[in-house]
Amino acid sequence: MGQITKRGEYQWRAKVRRKGFPEQSRTFTYREDAEKWVRMVESEQETTGFIDRREADKTTLAAVLQRYRREVTPSKKSAAIESVKIDVLLRDQALVGLKMTAVTSAEVAKWRDRRLKEVTGGTVNREIDVLSTVFNHARREWDIHVENPIRSIKRPEKARARDRRFSSEEESYLLAALTGGERLVDGTFSKGARNPWLLPLVKLAIETAMRRGELLSLTWENVDLERQTAHLPDTKNGDSRTVPLSTRAVAILKALPTPEADEDVEGEAEVQRTGAVFPTTALALRKGFARAIERAQEQYRADCKQAKRRPIPGFLEDVHFHDTRHEAASRLAEKLTNVLELSAMTGHRDLRMLKRYYHPRAEDLAKKLG
Repeated sequence: MGQITKRGEYQWRAKVRRKGFPEQSRTFTYREDAEKWVRMVESEQETTGFIDRREADKTTLAAVLQRYRREVTPSKKSAAIESVKIDVLLRDQALVGLKMTAVTSAEVAKWRDRRLKEVTGGTVNREIDVLSTVFNHARREWDIHVENPIRSIKRPEKARARDRRFSSEEESYLLAALTGGERLVDGTFSKGARNPWLLPLVKLAIETAMRRGELLSLTWENVDLERQTAHLPDTKNGDSRTVPLSTRAVAILKALPTPEADEDVEGEAEVQRTGAVFPTTALALRKGFARAIERAQEQYRADCKQAKRRPIPGFLEDVHFHDTRHEAASRLAEKLTNVLELSAMTGHRDLRMLKRYYHPRAEDLAKKLG
């Protein structure tokens, strides 16, 4: 049976005790709310629709997010990215400071609107995905019984699919900006990329359509230059994939620095490559690529000024490393007309997703028409 007692001037303590069920208690500001809650709990117990909300009543969303990041996130392939998203969510105390039972669709909608003032709808949608996953996991695995509020909110409109491709001039300036950066006699560096792995990595990305993570995880043990293949044991979609290498891709790999040769028993130099093909990090790649874009734009503007010609608007603007995959897929589509062969090359299981990466230029299609 239910019991309501007054605790202080503005507090009402409600309890429900029933044989065969755990004791339920909650504090309210108004007696009417306490009475309503008692009736709801008693009704649930009588109709076998009872839900034990004690854990949800005392646990904040912040605590759940932190536990999820600690216990679940490390086992995921996208652990680093998901951890960053959780960090972003934890900064909004107006949302994560609430108890789980208080995180309603209205509160999530307020958070969504606050985020949309700072970032794009696509970013907010990805953060919403993390929130939804955390709510589902908390209910299934941790006995935190709350309805997932994400189901009731309106999501931001999806961003238009990117169709950014490089012009020949943009590619030329970008690759030039990735060269250089050698240490000079006086200890300083020449203008260019100091990371020697960036230029060949970008070239191979444009040639093979491999993702950033796939390139960084590629090892020499999985590269066969004679058969012209690069095996990826673990890709983004969970499948393994063997990427065919063009003669140009093979040349890029062969030109990479090699370890010092060891003399074999017959006195001939034998070079054996092991470990990462590109021994650099995602952070170094991201920063180095962004700086190369800036150097390329600066050089382009200087060359235009010297040649007394007007710069092309949008030159190398809104460019991300992942655009190399769009560029590569579009180029490969011209060589691999069979869509199944193309999907085997790019690693797309869903042909609809593959279509998002294929962006033929109108002038190129016009040439095919004759």
